Amino acid sequence: MGMIDSAALFGRFDAFVAEGLLQRLGCAFARFIDTLGRTPPPVTLACAVLSELETRGHSCLFLSDLVASPCALLGWPQEHWVGLCEAAGGVPDSTEAWQVALAACDHVWVTGSADRNQPLVLDGERLYLRRYWRNETLVATAVAGRAARQRDIDVQQMRVWLDRLFVAGDAGAGSEPDWQKIACAIAMRSHLSIITGGPGTGKTYTVARLLVLLFALAEKPEAMRVALTAPTGKAATRLKQSIDAALDGLKDHGGDMPLPLPLSGGGAGVGAAYTLHSLLGARPDTRAFRHHAGNPLDIDVLIVDEASMVHLEMMAALLDALPPHAVVILLGDKDQLASVEAGAVLGDLCSGAEHGNYLKDTAGYIAAACGQTLPDAMLGSGDALAQQTVMLRKSRRFGGPVGVLASAINGGDASAASSCLRRAEDRVLSWIDAARQSDLLQLALEGRAGAEGGYHAYLRLLRNAPGTGRDAHEAWVREVLEAFEGFRLLCAVREGDWGVNGVNEAVESYFDAKGLVRRRGEWYVGRPVMITRNDASLGVSNGDIGIALPDPGRPDALRVYLLDGSRVFGVLPSRLPQVETAYATTVHKAQGSEFAHAVMVLPPDAGPVVTRELVYTGITRAKRHFTLVSPNAAVFDGAIARQTRRMTGLRMMLKMQAQAVAAPMPTEASRSKRSRASRASAPGQGEFDFG
Repeated sequence: MGMIDSAALFGRFDAFVAEGLLQRLGCAFARFIDTLGRTPPPVTLACAVLSELETRGHSCLFLSDLVASPCALLGWPQEHWVGLCEAAGGVPDSTEAWQVALAACDHVWVTGSADRNQPLVLDGERLYLRRYWRNETLVATAVAGRAARQRDIDVQQMRVWLDRLFVAGDAGAGSEPDWQKIACAIAMRSHLSIITGGPGTGKTYTVARLLVLLFALAEKPEAMRVALTAPTGKAATRLKQSIDAALDGLKDHGGDMPLPLPLSGGGAGVGAAYTLHSLLGARPDTRAFRHHAGNPLDIDVLIVDEASMVHLEMMAALLDALPPHAVVILLGDKDQLASVEAGAVLGDLCSGAEHGNYLKDTAGYIAAACGQTLPDAMLGSGDALAQQTVMLRKSRRFGGPVGVLASAINGGDASAASSCLRRAEDRVLSWIDAARQSDLLQLALEGRAGAEGGYHAYLRLLRNAPGTGRDAHEAWVREVLEAFEGFRLLCAVREGDWGVNGVNEAVESYFDAKGLVRRRGEWYVGRPVMITRNDASLGVSNGDIGIALPDPGRPDALRVYLLDGSRVFGVLPSRLPQVETAYATTVHKAQGSEFAHAVMVLPPDAGPVVTRELVYTGITRAKRHFTLVSPNAAVFDGAIARQTRRMTGLRMMLKMQAQAVAAPMPTEASRSKRSRASRASAPGQGEFDFG
C-alpha cells in the first residue's frame, strides 16, 4: 500500500470522527492494522467499519451487507461512502471479491486454514474481530452440546410431582397447553433450557416449581448446589425475592404434598442471588474471571434471569465456567432490548420460539412427562436447542390495556398501538402528545389523572424526617426509598432536552425552584442516584438506586442509602464517585425493574436507537400505569416500524454444531487444556484481542 493512499484514507477517517460518523476507536483500530504492514486499503476500510459496528452492538460484519447496502448499514450519507471508497482506491464489488481480498491479507485468518493468531477472522462471509469470533464459537458449542445431552430422569415420578405442583385449572380456561408445566418438564430433560416470555407470564413462578422438581428427583438433594444470578444487582435481588415468595406459596400448595427437605423454610436450600460479575469472580482492571474452564463453578444448577441483558462476552465466560454436569436455565424476554454491549444472545437462541418447532419425539416426551398435548402448529423439525426452549404465552399481569399495547408493538402494528394509547382505557394508559417540557415537569411532580403521585410522595416524606432514634430513622429511609421506586421517568436517549441528562437537570431545577429540594452543590438531601459501577467492597452494583439522606450519627452529614432486599444500608457519598442523578434513567438501565407508574420520554427526532424493542421494554416496566410523553407523535410510529437488527453469526454457528451435538462433553483433562490455551491467548499474552 502506498503512503498517498494511506494518508488520503485516514484523512477521511479523521473527518468522519469530527462529524460523529465514526468512533475514534474504529479509526485507531484501522491505523493499528495499517501499521502491521502490507495492509491493502480496502482491508483497512473494512477494519474501520467492523470496529464501528462493534461499538453499535454487532459482533461481526456480513460482507454481503457491505456490498449491497453500506450506507444503510452504517447510517452514512451516500457521498461519504463514495469518498471513502475513492480514498481506498476502490473496493471489491461482490461478496466473493471481498473474501478474496481479505484472504490475501496477512492479518486475516480464514477459518479452516492454518491459524497464526491474526487479529481478524474471516468465517464464510462474516468478518470478525478475533475475540468476538472466539466468543460466538464458545457459546454455540456449549449451548448445542448441553441442549443435546439428555439427563436420566424418572419420567413417571416427574409426572406425579408436576401434577401436584400444577393444579388443574391454574393455567386458565381453554385448550391452550399449560406452558409453565411444559417448561418444567423440558428443563428436566437436558443440561440446558431456555424459558422465555413477556412480563407477567410467570417465569420465576415456573422456576420455583422447577426447583422443587429438581430437589425432589435428585439422588442427594441435601448436597445439590443451586446458584441464582442476573446481570445487575437489582435484577438479582428481585430474582431471589420472587423465587422465595413463590416457594413460600408452595408450602400449602397441593394439600399434604411434602416439599423436599432443602426447600423448607422459604427456600433455605437456594442460596443468595449474585450478579454475573460476582458469581464468576470479577477481577479489577481485567476482563478475566476467577472462574473459567480450568477453575469451574462449584454448582449443580444455575438459573440466569434477565438473560436478554447478557452480552456475548459474558455469556461465553459464564458457559465456559460451568462444570460438565451442571444444569443451566436461562430466563428472559426475547422481545426486550438486547444487551448494551455486542451480541443479541437470547434473541439468537430463541429465534422462532413462538413457532415451537418441536419434534414428534419431544411431543411424546411432553405428553408422558406432564400430560400436555402440543398443538399441531407447534410441531416441526427444530434443532436440539428448539427442543429445549419454551415460550410462556399467557400474561397474568398484563391482561389489560398495557398487555394489548405491548402486543401491538411486538406485532409492529403502529396504528393499533396508537389507538390503544389514545383510548386511555381505565386511565391505565395516557399519551401526552406534542408535549412541552412543562408537561413533563408537572407529570414528574404530581402524576396525572388516574395515576396521581409522580415523585410527590417521596418529596413529601423528605420534609418529614424523624427527629431522633436510629430505628425511626431506618424506617423513614426505607419508606423514602420505596416511595421513590414507585415512579420513574424513562428516556430513550442520553443527550438533549428530552434525554436523561437534560430531563434530570430540568427536574432538579424545577423541584429546587419550588423549595421541594435544596440543591446547594452536587450532593443534597433527597438526591436520587444510580450506581454506575460495581463495587463489591461497598456492596453496591451497577444499576442500584440510592438516595442521599441525613446521617443520624452526624446531622450535618449525608449518606447515600440503598435497599438490599429488606436491609437498609448507607454509604458515604465520597466513596461513590461513579454515580448519576436518577429522577430519569435510560430504558436500558431500567431493564429488570418495575414501577407502579412508568413514564417513557421520546425525543423530538427519531434516531437509530429509538426502536420497537426499546419502546416495548419501556412499556413493560409499568406495573399499573404507563404514560408516553412525546413532542413529536411521528417518532412513536417510526420506532415501532424500526426493529433492532444485530449482526451476529451465532445462529449460523449453532447450525454448524448440529453434526457434533451427539459428541460427548469434554473431559476434565481436555477442559483444563483448553483453559490453559485460553489463558495463554488472553490480551497481552500472545493474542490480539480487539473490540
